[in-house]
Amino acid sequence: MDIVESIHDLPVQDPPVEEFSSADLTWTKFGTYENHDDAALIPYDRVDEFIIGECSNLEYPTQFHIERGRKRKKGSLREYSDDEFLEYKLYWCSFGPENYGEGGGTLPSRKYRLNTRNRAARPQSMRGCTCNFVVKRLYARPSLALLIYHQRRHVNKSGFVCHGPLDGDAIGPAAKTVPYICNEIQQQTMSMIYLGVPEENILEKHIEGIERYCPSNAKVNSLASQYVHKLGMIIQRSTHELDLDDQASIRMWVERNRKSIFIHQDASETDPFILGIQTEWQLQQLLRFGHRSLIAVDSTFGIKRLKYPLCTLLVFDSRQHALPVAWIITRSFSKPDVSKWMTALLGRAHSVEPGWKASGFLIDDAAAETDPIRDIFGCPVLFSLWRVRRSWLRNIVKKCNNIEVQRELFKRLGNIVHGIWGGSDTAVALEQLTQDFVDQTAFMEYFKSYWVPKIEMWLSTMRTLPLASQEASGAIEAYHVKLKVKLFDDSHLGALQRVDWLVHKLTTELHSAYWLDRYADECDSFQNVKEEYIASTSWHRALQIPDSAVTLDDKNRLFAKVSSQKDSSIVHMVWNPGSEFSFCDCMWSMQGNICKHVIKVNMICESHKGYQPSMSFQSFKELLVSISKKPMEDSISQDLSMAWTMQMLEQVRNLVEVTRAEDIGAVVNNLPLHWAARKGRTGVGKPSTSLALRSGKRTAPSRQKTRKRRRLSRLT
Repeated sequence: MDIVESIHDLPVQDPPVEEFSSADLTWTKFGTYENHDDAALIPYDRVDEFIIGECSNLEYPTQFHIERGRKRKKGSLREYSDDEFLEYKLYWCSFGPENYGEGGGTLPSRKYRLNTRNRAARPQSMRGCTCNFVVKRLYARPSLALLIYHQRRHVNKSGFVCHGPLDGDAIGPAAKTVPYICNEIQQQTMSMIYLGVPEENILEKHIEGIERYCPSNAKVNSLASQYVHKLGMIIQRSTHELDLDDQASIRMWVERNRKSIFIHQDASETDPFILGIQTEWQLQQLLRFGHRSLIAVDSTFGIKRLKYPLCTLLVFDSRQHALPVAWIITRSFSKPDVSKWMTALLGRAHSVEPGWKASGFLIDDAAAETDPIRDIFGCPVLFSLWRVRRSWLRNIVKKCNNIEVQRELFKRLGNIVHGIWGGSDTAVALEQLTQDFVDQTAFMEYFKSYWVPKIEMWLSTMRTLPLASQEASGAIEAYHVKLKVKLFDDSHLGALQRVDWLVHKLTTELHSAYWLDRYADECDSFQNVKEEYIASTSWHRALQIPDSAVTLDDKNRLFAKVSSQKDSSIVHMVWNPGSEFSFCDCMWSMQGNICKHVIKVNMICESHKGYQPSMSFQSFKELLVSISKKPMEDSISQDLSMAWTMQMLEQVRNLVEVTRAEDIGAVVNNLPLHWAARKGRTGVGKPSTSLALRSGKRTAPSRQKTRKRRRLSRLT
């Protein structure tokens, strides 16, 4: 590599990512032939982001401390060179420069040991690391900083890795017996503590995780026991109140957790309060399960009980369970404010994966702004019925005492919703409903005051937007129920009116619960947690009911019977079968939820004639029919519309085939063969010259290296 002697020959680099490291920069040899180091030029105001990125190295997690620093005043030098500094700081890895291990000691220039507490990732663990770099704020150009890396590898004087997961010998005081605790083990232990698992069981799982990195012995078990106990004490003593003032407490929490925040806007006279929370793990799940897939929203949670309503963005994981990937706390649902946090969220996703894109966005509120979704995410919007269904059923059960009245009233409300495609007059249907149930004063007062003024808006949204399936609605509702249990069981007086309490609950207990669910499922551990996670939605519980347990009323199609799998003497009645507004007499349904009996009966009704199709399928059918009606007959527009329709049908058919296939290999073998262009392939008819042969030999090592990198990327 050529050696550069002038700073003017170094380009200014400004990586587009928020936090960057040395791997994101192009380094140039700077100095003389006798003495030169790796150097790079960056904007001075991005030095802190570079240092944060260097500390986040997965192979060598550490902190960099200022070993030495100097400053000059502007104008203090009459003559100066291009690399003269205005500020000079020497940053050293906190695992060095001293070595407190075997054969190590303090630097010759020091007569004492520095207080290393809270400096390194593990206190009192100075291991002689020689990794260090210099930051020079240039005297001639104060807006730029010159980075000079003296040693980029985290090695000791002997050239061996001295800390981190790659440290085989773990040089340091008693380091050979200190167990290595990676982020996965730490998160697993914290999740179990937050969920109230007994300490003995936590310690057992903690030691099992440590044994993957080092053999177990009495010393390791003792240190692991101390770690689990201390971590449990820290969590028990932690509090959400960082300050008596809620707003000040939130500001302090935001400053401490910058990596988990994608937007924060303090409340003012002109701007509302907005706080967007997304941990690094949630961002990974958004990129993994949200790409070319659906995003759902549980909006306006706690609008009556919390200080600020909570909006949750969800993705559907490998088992089609709703997984929270972002929380937005705000009272404003206006278009400009929604656009702010959506833009910030999408920008964060694109900063990690530029090609990330959602295929659809499920909303559950007819008053939600859909323009920001289409403009920012660039995907179609779907509507889920779970919120309106849950609200109607809960209030019917609560305000009507007769079960026959309950199921008939719920059926009539369902007929009003089904009438959006039949051309029925909503006003006439509501008037008839009011007359028929005039004696149900409690429910009718609630319905007239809360729903009648906006029923047209909700029905119009159901008519214009495609409707989501019962599986998606059940998954969203399962998350909503779990969130309600986690938040509203707190006995702390006045906690519901503090934002810091809500943030603490979300980022500790709820986050840990979902992390442990995914970890148990993917690693096939914690079998009881895995079983509860799989059965957490009504859809998956319905799949466990055999078809033989369902008996339909083939004569009048008024009801269906579902035999209990635990007690054969118990039979549940499902009225109005085949509809999203079916009524079941089980306890779970009486609480307003979509129960497994309703879903199972609707599955059976799909294969029987005489039952109406699901509303989501009816919506899909109406959408296709509307496409076929729009073009003029025998026109090019009709041909284009038909081509688009066939393309969409083909994609749906392929998706259904992949979903229902038991052997994915058979599906892959039936796919058409596509030839891909290979880089370096010689053209047909072109003679191969000796020059081409020589160039091919030169590129052979690079091709081998590229293939090696590809193999490694597949493994990781």
